Amino acid sequence: MNSLVHNLRDAAAGTGDLVLIVDDVPDNLAVLHDALDESGYTVLVATNGEQALARAAQARPDVVLLDAVMPGLDGFEVARRLKADAATAHIPIIFMTGLTETEHLVAALEAGGVDYVTKPIKPKEVLARMNVHLQGARLARQQARQAGQARNALDAFGYASATVRWPEGRIIWQTALARELLARYCGTQAPEAPAPVIDWLRRHLPDAQQRQIEPPPLVIEQGRQRLSLRLHQQTGHDDGGDEWLIIMREASDTAVIETMSLSLGLTPREAEVLYWVAKGKTNRDIGEIIGSSPATAKKHLERVYVKLGVETRTAAAAVAIKRIRELMPGAEI
Repeated sequence: MNSLVHNLRDAAAGTGDLVLIVDDVPDNLAVLHDALDESGYTVLVATNGEQALARAAQARPDVVLLDAVMPGLDGFEVARRLKADAATAHIPIIFMTGLTETEHLVAALEAGGVDYVTKPIKPKEVLARMNVHLQGARLARQQARQAGQARNALDAFGYASATVRWPEGRIIWQTALARELLARYCGTQAPEAPAPVIDWLRRHLPDAQQRQIEPPPLVIEQGRQRLSLRLHQQTGHDDGGDEWLIIMREASDTAVIETMSLSLGLTPREAEVLYWVAKGKTNRDIGEIIGSSPATAKKHLERVYVKLGVETRTAAAAVAIKRIRELMPGAEI
């Protein structure tokens, strides 16, 4: 970005929003430029479609006022290209058109416009329409900043996270770890969201939206490892749908058992028995899991009681759960 554009953006930050006006008629540009300038906006102008695309890519205006009919690249194609570029897709486009047939107005909206004004241009009407859409754009930018802060914090603590757009069911953002986990557990790659995730969202999003409650996590198992997905928060909304941040964490029985062994002073076998007790398993269940008899599981558990200073299964399980939650906050036990 060149110094002129930096200066324009700095000026906009101090005095108002940055507006790009695109029109091939100098008189139209002059009228709008003066009215917007007097109202505190910082104004960029372009007189053709190619110039408009270049200015928008460099300056990232807050709103574009776009003439529909221009020689060469017309306004409809300019809008389509702006919306196809992730860097400019969020910018509201208001068409300025002398075409009043319904089909032309529909074409403007289908090309990506959020609104239109008809020529001859009335500056007060343009300002009123702009203010409505700029308020929505400001809210969207604030939500994006908040979402970005949340994502950075999650990444810093080793959580995998992804944003899913609903009802499309499309992944629009993910961390590298999320990409690796979804590929390993589900065999999918963005923008495709795995079928279990789609089903989970379809079942639980209505409650999350209407009753403001967090749904139960989705757990996808792979041997003795599990991928747990939690619906964290809504990070965006527009007429096309909502964006939801999903937090993922991989859980491993082995990792939890090793932590219990080291932190509670138990042998690996004792820690494994205690782990399954904390998971609600009976001695018979535990014997089958560890490949021994229920009596052997009971003997291991009795030694656990002595080492922990407790007398019952419930007390031993409570000690284990408390310690694991302290040392491994994301672990499921």
